Amino acid sequence: MFYREAGDFKTSYPDDSQTFPIRFDRLGYYAVLLLGFVVLPFVLNDYWTNAVFIPFLIYAIAALGLNILVGYCGQLSLGTGGFMAVGAYACYKLTTAFPDINIVFHILGAGIITAGVGLLFGLPSLRIKGFYLAVATLAAQFFLVWLFNRVPWFYNYSASGQISMPERTVFGIAVTGAQVAPWAGYMVCLVFVVVLAWMARNLTRGATGRKWMAIRDMDIAAEIIGVNPLRAKLTAFAVSSFYVGIAGALFFSVYLGAVEVGEAFGIEKSFAVLFMIIIGGLGSIFGSFAGAAFMVVLPVLIKLVLVDSWGWPTDLAAHIRLMIVGALIIIFLIAEPHGMAQLWRVTKDKLRLWPFPH
Repeated sequence: MFYREAGDFKTSYPDDSQTFPIRFDRLGYYAVLLLGFVVLPFVLNDYWTNAVFIPFLIYAIAALGLNILVGYCGQLSLGTGGFMAVGAYACYKLTTAFPDINIVFHILGAGIITAGVGLLFGLPSLRIKGFYLAVATLAAQFFLVWLFNRVPWFYNYSASGQISMPERTVFGIAVTGAQVAPWAGYMVCLVFVVVLAWMARNLTRGATGRKWMAIRDMDIAAEIIGVNPLRAKLTAFAVSSFYVGIAGALFFSVYLGAVEVGEAFGIEKSFAVLFMIIIGGLGSIFGSFAGAAFMVVLPVLIKLVLVDSWGWPTDLAAHIRLMIVGALIIIFLIAEPHGMAQLWRVTKDKLRLWPFPH
């Protein structure tokens, strides 16, 4: 009885077109922000911050970026891991070249550089689509990993081939390096998530998002009604790569601190982010968060239950996790192609009509 539009009047067009038109949704959104910014930094221990919340926020940004490209524009990509590597290495080079500039600007610069690389690899989408575009982006994945492995300039001629993030601060608090406090890294990632999610929501609801969705649904018809396929596809690749690049920069600088490109940004990373948006829901901002949360929390729960409580071998638990993810992907593709986001929408619709029959 509490989830209703009744009595929630709109007196202007901005009120009617806002992201959360129902008052209960708006209150829930503000409650989540209050929980994330005010409560969680003081109640979370280091394990849950490092094992769950920081990777969830970073993967949510990557899933948002891939969802813009795949879910909203319909351009299939398997190069997410490679573009995350571009963001990580760009952040490393910017940090070592300009040590006096704030790390936030380095992360944003890494996203801009990744957007340029994504724009370059998005050019084949003007001629090919579907499976062939997926193969082209897969080639980009392998090429970028090979490039960062083979050109010593990218890792500053280190003998190990690894890149390590030096200590950097925001408002005098270390957010990267060996002395970083987990809550500080969490707050940096949370700010990026909130701002980028707000940008993605406004982009997808505006003229740019409508052009992307027109290209996704039927590109020939979209071109007939005046949508420029060149501009729409390349902007989707650029914006998507910008998000993925920021996720890669945060993954390297705030979360891991030191990476080797083949291990941290291999093809498995590309498939992991793709599975997030398939399970969470294509073409949905909420679905990006839901899929990222599921893929991050599932291994932790399996470890706590199967390994720590029941004493099963770690490798067996890892195989069971893969089986569960694979089974869920098949189930969602067959039973509910729009993923967890559609289940959430159906639940809300039923709540709005309860207790009346549907």
